[in-house]
Amino acid sequence: MMIKRNRFPENRSLLTSSHWGTYCVDVEDGRVTRLTNFEHDPDPSPIGPGIVDVLDGPTRITAPHARKSWLAGGPGTAGEKRGTDEFVEVSWEEVNRLVASELDRVRRVHGNQAIYAGSYGWASAGRFHHAQSQLKRFLNCIGGYTSSKNTYSFAAAEVVVPHILGTFLGHVDTTTSWDSIASDCELFVAFGGVPMKNGQISQGGTGAHVQKAGLLAAHKAGVEFVNISPLRSDLLDEIEAEWLGIRPNTDVALMLGLAHTLLVENLHDRAFLDRYTVGFDRFTAYLMGENDGVAKSADWAAKICALPVDTIRDLARRIAKSRTMISVAWALTRQDHGEQPFWAAITLASMLGQIGLPGTGIGFGYSAMNNIGLTRRRVDYASLPQGHNPVKDFIPVARVTEMLENPGGRFDYDGKSYTYPDIRLVWWAGGNPFHHHQDLNRMRRAWAKPETIIANEWCWNALAQHADIVLPCTTPLERTDLALTPKDPFQVVMDQAIEPVGQARDDHEILRGIAAELDVEEAFTEGRSPEGWQRWIWDVSCQQAARAGVELPDWETFQRQGWIKVPSPEVPTIMMRAFRTDPISNPLNTPSGKIELFSETIASFDYDDCPGHPVWMEPIEWLGRAQPDQLHMISNQPRNKLHSQLDHGSISLADRPKGVEPVMMNREDAATRNLTEGQIVQLHNERGACLAQLKVSDEIMPGVIQIATGAWLEPEGHICLRGNPNVLTLDKGTSKLAQGPIAHSCLVRIEPAQQK
Repeated sequence: MMIKRNRFPENRSLLTSSHWGTYCVDVEDGRVTRLTNFEHDPDPSPIGPGIVDVLDGPTRITAPHARKSWLAGGPGTAGEKRGTDEFVEVSWEEVNRLVASELDRVRRVHGNQAIYAGSYGWASAGRFHHAQSQLKRFLNCIGGYTSSKNTYSFAAAEVVVPHILGTFLGHVDTTTSWDSIASDCELFVAFGGVPMKNGQISQGGTGAHVQKAGLLAAHKAGVEFVNISPLRSDLLDEIEAEWLGIRPNTDVALMLGLAHTLLVENLHDRAFLDRYTVGFDRFTAYLMGENDGVAKSADWAAKICALPVDTIRDLARRIAKSRTMISVAWALTRQDHGEQPFWAAITLASMLGQIGLPGTGIGFGYSAMNNIGLTRRRVDYASLPQGHNPVKDFIPVARVTEMLENPGGRFDYDGKSYTYPDIRLVWWAGGNPFHHHQDLNRMRRAWAKPETIIANEWCWNALAQHADIVLPCTTPLERTDLALTPKDPFQVVMDQAIEPVGQARDDHEILRGIAAELDVEEAFTEGRSPEGWQRWIWDVSCQQAARAGVELPDWETFQRQGWIKVPSPEVPTIMMRAFRTDPISNPLNTPSGKIELFSETIASFDYDDCPGHPVWMEPIEWLGRAQPDQLHMISNQPRNKLHSQLDHGSISLADRPKGVEPVMMNREDAATRNLTEGQIVQLHNERGACLAQLKVSDEIMPGVIQIATGAWLEPEGHICLRGNPNVLTLDKGTSKLAQGPIAHSCLVRIEPAQQK
């Protein structure tokens, strides 16, 4: 395959865009030799260059493969060998026939609902070569598939916040901007901090990283910050934030203690509550303990959170007298009862009465992605049409293992009861469930049950190793695309820099070949080539941008320039400003049109784990019920990769010279256990174990350890030799309402690793 290079390469550098940044690409003798930072990025991420040495390295998948036992015995053979069985190289012609034949068998015998295509992931920033969209479009051409709902990032918030504020994602996209905070905020209270490492990335592409500049500008303007987190590093040292080292999973108790102080000291804004909210009196009854006899006071909260009671009362008085932003990190939803932190934070902000005002109110996930708090013009760019999926079966995204374990079983979700489908074929493209799912040893056992598992992958990670058919796909550097995203002002041409490595094909070409075997090629491609589709996407995007008052250049000009920057609005973004200005003309999409501090809808579901107002409920695992030798494990996002992407690259490997992830522990805990800096240790509980290298620090509170996610799973029995913490995390839903993941509710023990 010859490279269809940009028509104008002599006028500019080759460009690529990714979720973690835009880069210029240097090529010599048909190989990528270097990625350099985009000149318009003031704070570039180091992640990108990590791909250079692995593009054609030993982990690259260069041809289609089939698992040996599956190929010899047929579908359903020796599923328990996935992850250990050998692979056999096959031709594209043979693999197309194998996949088409298996799809036909499953559809005919079991129906299309027996095909699961969750395919959760962040494979590419490209608008056309988006793996999930390509796969779902293809499967819809042959009758559909069982799908998934919500995200691992913030599933609990995705379900509960629409009941409270009418939408969640709509408010995430309009979170009050950093420039408004710098000009109008006095006190920024960050539950879960503002972790800069997370802000390296953004869906659909990143042109210029702005989180650090926004944070520093606010600090320079005099905004005071309070970092409420077990980790001091969840806010930059330069911010000089007050650090409140709170017990993990107890943010709701602290919020209730603050709310109680506001109420009893008459510091709440009753006029705002009366005009803009419903249900405050029902919440007040709970807060004062009228039903359970327990007032949720500062004294009560202090015992749960392990914070001084005076600190809680003083903070309540400060947030009441200041122009205050209440910020909640997305990570707070990934705990047992993860619906409650966002509901309680919205309630606390409502009591302050500053929602909808400049620089204050409530914020969802500052620095969770680069686009949060960015003043930008939203343009609804076109994407690849996926078609219609006639299959109604779905699962909440984090319930994969239960689905495979319990076909025909019932599950609750957002007020209704559903049935798990009987999945016979799993097809994953563009993601790695062996990274983001919980209790991976349990998932590996369930993973043995489907008759066939297909994976589109470019490297031999755990997903590829646990598949039956592996379809080698290209990386963004081996194909052309467009990085078009409403989440960033920079829109970037993605050039093809090199030819596909080995026999790799892009996802569209992979699926086109299988579609031809199934006589749906025309329906899948609509007669367009990949370049034809990209031109179509650009043309439709130009039309939609024009309706938003944005003029985009023609195709040739865009290709010649390589990138454009959409002008930002002249006024800062202020979340819920229209509602604040006129709640009658601009009601929320809730039953009352107001902020629902008590939700009659949720109350009507009669869930024992998610009542009709925010409550404190003990997590299934937390320090309040820990044994003396147990520690609470925080498995947060990595700083040297996106999820597990490029874990095998040079940037990630440089952080672990001994081959395992670092784990941070307070020096008091290390001394108690006679553990020393740099030692290889084993983290373990009843679900599994992993190895890690100890890092002793005062930047983490006693009783807590921190290990980043993202290490490729390398199992030896129940132990991960590289340090994947999801062999330890619990696979349980947040509640019957959202069924989100609870990775941050996890107790472990730690001891020296056994020397071999």
